[in-house]
Amino acid sequence: MSDFSGQTAIVTGATRGIGKAIAREFLLQGATVLGVYGGNTRSAEAFGDECREFGEKLRLFKCDVSDEEQVAAFYREVEESVESVEILVNNAGVRRDAVVAMMNSTDWQQVLDINLTGTFFMSKPAILLMMKNKYGRIINITSPVAYLGFAGQANYAASKAGQIGFTKSLSKETAKKKITVNCVSPGFIDTDFINELPGEQLAAYKKMVPMRRFGTPKEVADATLFLASRKASYITGTVLEINGGL
Repeated sequence: MSDFSGQTAIVTGATRGIGKAIAREFLLQGATVLGVYGGNTRSAEAFGDECREFGEKLRLFKCDVSDEEQVAAFYREVEESVESVEILVNNAGVRRDAVVAMMNSTDWQQVLDINLTGTFFMSKPAILLMMKNKYGRIINITSPVAYLGFAGQANYAASKAGQIGFTKSLSKETAKKKITVNCVSPGFIDTDFINELPGEQLAAYKKMVPMRRFGTPKEVADATLFLASRKASYITGTVLEINGGL
């Protein structure tokens, strides 16, 4: 794995599940991590306790990525505290499942606001910071649901498909500045995100995976760190599937 010493990585949704694994792997590889979390203070405190060995290499920030003013305030702190930002991982995401006929507009909008608009709000200031050094890596965590379209997840599927379109367009805008933009698309990963589902549904999902198991957060983190590394300098506008052959 590449050495990220001297680099700063912003990771949203950094204190649980996939985001936590990504943040920790960056720390292990020498990066300074600015971890963003939405509202789960308990998880943030627990993650901070787990990572005491890294000292000030890990800094946690409470920020609603769907709130443009909060994002702007976060980036003001970033500019005051670090010399540069090399990496942004847009991992923050929520689900509010319901069939379309029964889905309320609040649940529709909240999923789009956090998953898709949050990606835009977080990426825009990061690009401006990365352009100063003509170098950067943006990785958006999307989902196979973007094209598989599971019943009861129209809002989630729409937000994740939007992330892919956003990634492909942004990658063309930033390529000349040596800023790459890619997606990592995890399938069924063993986190609280899917463990909240009923047991029968989990069993059915596992049968869908040719490898007959769920992935691990570290497997997603390893793929993310590869795209964030200098070794991936000619990869942009792509979607890397981590799904066991789904």
